[in-house]
Amino acid sequence: MSSCGRLFPRLFLVVFALALGSLALPARAAGERPPTISLDQIKPGMTGTVYTIFAGDKIEPFNVEVIGILPNLLGPKQSIILVQLHGEKAEHTGVVAGMSGSPVYIDGKLAGALSLKFGVFVKEPLGGVTPIENILSIPSDESPATPKALSVHSTVPDNGGTAMSAALASSLASSLGQKQRYPVPANYAQLAGAPGDAYLEPIASPLVFSGFAPATLRQYAGEWAPYGMVATAGGTAPPEVDDSKIVAGDMVSMVLVQGDISMSAACTVTAIIDDRVYACGHPLFGLGASNMPLARGRTLTTLSSDFNSTKIVNAGGVIGTLTEDRATAVMGRVGPAPQMIPVDLTVVTPAGEQQFHSEMISNPKLTPILMGIIAFNGLTQNSSYGEGSTMKLSGDIEIDGHSSVSLSDMYAPTDQFVPDGTFVASSVQTVFTRIFSNPYEMPKIDKVNLRVESMPERRVASILNAWSDVSEAQPGAPVVIRVLLRPYRGTPLIRDIPVTIPAQATRGSILRVQVSDADSLNRIPNLVAAQGRLGGLDQLISLLNRERRNNQIYVTLLKPTPTLLVEDKELPDAPLSQINVLDQKRLPGNSALLRESTAGEWSVPMDEIISGTTSVFITIK
Repeated sequence: MSSCGRLFPRLFLVVFALALGSLALPARAAGERPPTISLDQIKPGMTGTVYTIFAGDKIEPFNVEVIGILPNLLGPKQSIILVQLHGEKAEHTGVVAGMSGSPVYIDGKLAGALSLKFGVFVKEPLGGVTPIENILSIPSDESPATPKALSVHSTVPDNGGTAMSAALASSLASSLGQKQRYPVPANYAQLAGAPGDAYLEPIASPLVFSGFAPATLRQYAGEWAPYGMVATAGGTAPPEVDDSKIVAGDMVSMVLVQGDISMSAACTVTAIIDDRVYACGHPLFGLGASNMPLARGRTLTTLSSDFNSTKIVNAGGVIGTLTEDRATAVMGRVGPAPQMIPVDLTVVTPAGEQQFHSEMISNPKLTPILMGIIAFNGLTQNSSYGEGSTMKLSGDIEIDGHSSVSLSDMYAPTDQFVPDGTFVASSVQTVFTRIFSNPYEMPKIDKVNLRVESMPERRVASILNAWSDVSEAQPGAPVVIRVLLRPYRGTPLIRDIPVTIPAQATRGSILRVQVSDADSLNRIPNLVAAQGRLGGLDQLISLLNRERRNNQIYVTLLKPTPTLLVEDKELPDAPLSQINVLDQKRLPGNSALLRESTAGEWSVPMDEIISGTTSVFITIK
């Protein structure tokens, strides 16, 4: 028989197998676990079918062929199945952002989820599949007393498949903020037509921004790239009665922000068992235990690109909660949605006032940046917003069981090549970071109220000099401190600030009068807080509320006696005996020692942001 004659039967069998795999298969019984195929049963040359959505709600199959197994690629007992994609659409688009989690069936059994793609241009569309046993190893915390059932609509028939092998122990969460790359052995890279330094990386998840200004996308898109996110503009789909009736191959969205604006990350459902939804086949953020809304994803279309094809996905109605974000998949539960943090933002410009309402998830790592994005977007999407504006911020953060954090400050534009709204957003983001990163307790934030007034000019002034009308003064005497200021592109001006010498001031001593901006006074107490020397969240809130504001001139009388900083309290004129007790050669962890004590502090509100510091000396006679 000729070589062509020997090749034809083999080619016919391969084509026939691929054709069978492309057929739509009947649904399984409700609540039934789909049969699975374990990694040790999968061999090179086997063919299978992947189910995903390219447009609309239609789940479409395409075929794959197993190239080989990459053992321990992701870590110990974390192997990957390397596959080649077949089919007109799959070969046209390649591996698509948002396709991660698409279920892969081999011999009619669930083998895993399409989760990785080549990180370099290759001649053939190839991908990596996370084995199903690693996906189902995610801890589920099942409560037998309160089971919840969800119909399982599987696209594979019941052909008597045996149960999968025992689940592995809890998966390791991937490192936050570090995009993972996994080198591919040279023999597989050569087979794929890739260079010797080829690597696999997680398939990107579309991060859909709805209601955001282009300036916001430009400013913050890079923040999400290390997590494997592709920032795209999009919208939201109205809730529908069948949103919760999801099946393997459907899209789901993990909601970060919702309301007048929304942010959500999307990927594909791998399997549904009872009320548990497994998706992505790789971590979203690697947060471990999570608590964010899980919504139905509605695919508009797939944008084909030689660089990075992407599904355009809108978030639909919320259907439950994402509870686990692990190394091999994410898992959620269909049912109630988690509580989110309401944010009310009012933006005032010379043209009028606009109000925005949104809600964001509560997470120590994500909430601060989400708050910054919400504040920045509220400013920049206002039609009256323009660069060169001074921003005045006010508001509060309500924390359950604690006092509110008061927000009040001014921010001036600069000549830096960054949007002026960045300074307001960064300030709010920093406050949230300090609240969430406190070492005392996990805060529960009830609500955030923000008000930002935009004034279209640069309002800043520098302290050039200061002097007193007298060089000597008696205890209890009034003294006027004169401060020379230079406004931005304006005429220098003098501001008089009356102060009073303390009645108990020691005759013959010299007081140092410090004239300064807010930052100079905030620096020492904040250093104490940063070193974990406070006694709890209440003391941190107290310190935040006592911080000085940028738009004030501060005059502080300082005497040459030591001050003890103990937790959130300042103890001036500390006696030597007390210092010796607390010192023990080195001060205890919740204390610090300053060489001067405050004898009085005065401030004058200004319409400008003040910078600079200088000192004046007065002798007590």
